Amino acid sequence: MSNLSRRKLITTGLTATAGASGLAAAARLADRYGLIPPDHGSIYGAGETLTYASQRLLTRHSLAREFPRSQISKPPFANGRPPKDEDFKRLQARGFADWRLTVDGMVARPASFSLGELRSYPSRSQITHLACEEGWSFIAEWTGVPLSHVLNIVGALPQARYVVYFSIQRRWWDSVDMADALHPQTLVTYGMNGGELPVGHGGPLRLRVPRQLGYKNVKYVTRLTVTDSLKEFGKGLGSAAPEGGYAWYAGI
Repeated sequence: MSNLSRRKLITTGLTATAGASGLAAAARLADRYGLIPPDHGSIYGAGETLTYASQRLLTRHSLAREFPRSQISKPPFANGRPPKDEDFKRLQARGFADWRLTVDGMVARPASFSLGELRSYPSRSQITHLACEEGWSFIAEWTGVPLSHVLNIVGALPQARYVVYFSIQRRWWDSVDMADALHPQTLVTYGMNGGELPVGHGGPLRLRVPRQLGYKNVKYVTRLTVTDSLKEFGKGLGSAAPEGGYAWYAGI
């Protein structure tokens, strides 16, 4: 059976079971094909599963809309405040020359990258829309190295299923599945609107996942961990977001 036929069969099955037998039946079908999100055990778990499975089957290779330069927001909204801890202030005072991005977990070659090294790799720029679940949004040009390129350098193992990413603000962390991790628009971002990524927008490094809501785009990223399971991270829900009541998968 071709991938297209298989995708159509599963999608049709998910839709049919959701309508005829309820979300729980759809969740069982999604489980059969390994399309269960890490927060499936919540009160809204069956609905989260149906959303995630359907989107993965229908939009796995879709692209977020990219805009002309004339539509860049002026000025873009910077949500939140920069870190106040001494480690961040020390790094900022040195122009982030000592900032490192560590990549570990299920990789053949664990590594630690400086900003200079990341900037030396093939880059991509995109003008995309960042939308927050709180209602605000803006359009900006983001520049960085595709996460897929970083994963290729370190040799992500074939059995890997997720990439977990951590901020220097220790309470903030999140994860994406490999479909989003390898997507060409997912960037380890170091630039914005033609300049360096401002601290207010997550500089020096922010993970940019334009196919998901703003909270998946974690600021001040210092570490990536490649894994086949999210059970050992936090409360096992895939990120800090569902621990606070949001969905792990926030596709738009």
